Amino acid sequence: MALSTPWRWPVRRRRVLVLNHFAAPRGEAGGTRHVELFSRLDGWEHLIIASNLNPQTGRRVGDSEGFVTVPVMGYSSNGISRILNWISYAAAAMLRGMRVGRVDVVYGSSPHLLAALAAWLLSIIKRVPFVLEVRDLWPKVLVDMNHLSTNSPIYRVLTALEEFLYARARTIVIMAEGSRTELVARGVAPHKIVYIPNGADPEDFVASAPREDLRLRYGFDRVTAVYAGAHGPANGLDLLLDGAEQAPNVDVVLVGGGVLKHGLQESAQARGLTNVRFMDPVPKSEIPDLLAAADIGVHVLADVELFRSAVSPNKVFDYMAAGRATLTNCPGIVSDLVMDSHAGLAVSPNEIGHGLDKLGSQTNEDLIAMGINGRAWISRNQSRSAMANLLNHALEDAISL
Repeated sequence: MALSTPWRWPVRRRRVLVLNHFAAPRGEAGGTRHVELFSRLDGWEHLIIASNLNPQTGRRVGDSEGFVTVPVMGYSSNGISRILNWISYAAAAMLRGMRVGRVDVVYGSSPHLLAALAAWLLSIIKRVPFVLEVRDLWPKVLVDMNHLSTNSPIYRVLTALEEFLYARARTIVIMAEGSRTELVARGVAPHKIVYIPNGADPEDFVASAPREDLRLRYGFDRVTAVYAGAHGPANGLDLLLDGAEQAPNVDVVLVGGGVLKHGLQESAQARGLTNVRFMDPVPKSEIPDLLAAADIGVHVLADVELFRSAVSPNKVFDYMAAGRATLTNCPGIVSDLVMDSHAGLAVSPNEIGHGLDKLGSQTNEDLIAMGINGRAWISRNQSRSAMANLLNHALEDAISL
């Protein structure tokens, strides 16, 4: 098979090569954080190398401006096939990155550490600084979710790899302040750590049609709570089904995909949950219309201690930017954000039903007021543009040290 045409940088500006296995381009479901952040940088060219398999939709993803994909092995569970998926990405991204011309920084994003390791190797080959983005504290999060034992050889290998990468990164980008405490406790120098959380821009969440037209399009005819995101072990969507069962006055719509979706659908059917509906993943460009039609945006996570201090939930920021009242079951920083901004309601992990019932009983005016509060907070404190400015400074500092 013939090799594709090597990537050519259009002009000589500073250049950053980004490795993120799960990055998604605009127009696709999934995480568009890096496309949105790096496209806003001032004075930088970027190239993101991602998987050609979208884990939410299961569909293949093509290349676009500043975004290229590499082939990976598919997977359908959290077993050996998923590990092979990680390995195949790391190897393919390495080969693709070696064909890229001169760069000034290589930026590697977890959660899985093999992607970050590939980024570090490319930084050595290209003799440029390595910036590590810590999305989840691996392998700690796997232990907290009971997927891994601290006595296992895999844990010891991952811990050694984690500390190896921390030591060699010029800069470490964290997405939640709680990660800073953990990293410093592990011996990371505080000056290496830069906080750049997720964010959203309200101007990106303007609906394409009047709300009533959108409600007709999606079939929303009662108070409707939407969950838009991955259906995986960390998301705790079994708790959302429990909540829907306890709040029959609210329709719950789960939008997205993942390895647990089929099991969740079977569970909802077995329980006879007539107020629960599943939708296929939608492109990020359609999320504004979807949320404009809804009344409540739901953020759910499994009851894991680490999530209380070390998460940066993009779903919450999207709901707030879209002006939707937000419900979260994640204690700690996420609950504090929602309550302090008066953008919705925070409940304990197992009380989603109470939250749905309480928000579902609010007047439309009250829900609108919560949405307005959330949008105003995001605009002032955590827009994508503001986060891109922080990233710009972090990259500048990395190449100047």
